[in-house]
Amino acid sequence: MSDTHKAALAEGREQGRKVRRYLEALEANKPKRGRKRTTESMQRRLEQIERALPSADPLKRLQLVQERLNLQKQLEAADQKVDLAALEADFVAVARDYSERKGISYAAWRELGVPTSTLQAAGITRGSA
Repeated sequence: MSDTHKAALAEGREQGRKVRRYLEALEANKPKRGRKRTTESMQRRLEQIERALPSADPLKRLQLVQERLNLQKQLEAADQKVDLAALEADFVAVARDYSERKGISYAAWRELGVPTSTLQAAGITRGSA
């Protein structure tokens, strides 16, 4: 394998990583339906669960333990701030080449929730691949 080929493969992997990170961040930060849970409301619910656990029957205890695990996971996720602007800048830098190489259309990006303004900044238009 030539050095040029190796470099092209490495560039493709790097582009894929940047696209994946941006799409994952978009999905993780997508607005959800319903009332937004706050850190305080999750903490209050955890306290309620801790008070209810000792007197709960086995099936209810199982459900409460699972709810506690879910809330703890949500709290951890809420503490991790994602620099979406940096991920978007990385995406914009590679998205056009990635789209052309992989044959990904404007419509496919839009269906995944990539904003029109981001696609325009990347040079991906409705007439693209």
